[in-house]
Amino acid sequence: MSEKRHRVSRRQFLNYTLTGVGGFMAAGMLMPMVRFALDPVLRPTEDQDMVQVVSVDELTNEPQRFDFKIKQVDAWYESEESRSAWVFKSGDEIVALSPVCKHLGCTVNWNSDPKNPNKFFCPCHYGLYEKDGTNVPGTPPLAPLDRYEQEVKDGYLYLGKAKPRKDG
Repeated sequence: MSEKRHRVSRRQFLNYTLTGVGGFMAAGMLMPMVRFALDPVLRPTEDQDMVQVVSVDELTNEPQRFDFKIKQVDAWYESEESRSAWVFKSGDEIVALSPVCKHLGCTVNWNSDPKNPNKFFCPCHYGLYEKDGTNVPGTPPLAPLDRYEQEVKDGYLYLGKAKPRKDG
């Protein structure tokens, strides 16, 4: 057996050293940029605060549209976003429905189609919903309207986030 000595030439040593130092410098510059780009994704989502919308005394059995604004944080940008809700009383219960159609996201209106009275109607593709927000079979929407989280405090209705219904 012949033994070969494995020697590193000066040129190889310099090449290895400069590559290593360059790699550490590149990593040092790239890590803050990567962290900056990924920080909004890694940040835990904040629950939306409940927003005062209307006095409970103003609510009727007929759905009424109420507009309100929420504070929204998108990465580092804070803004106010307009939202709407169809709110009505059903017995002792208060129902707050999202006006966003579950078919393609158009806005539904209450009692706006003369052929289908007392229903929510989506003019985009003729979607229909019952008063309680359940979708009418045979029309484009495949799911019921979302319901807002809600609470009544000091005689006022507060709404939170719209969530998909599990009962529909």
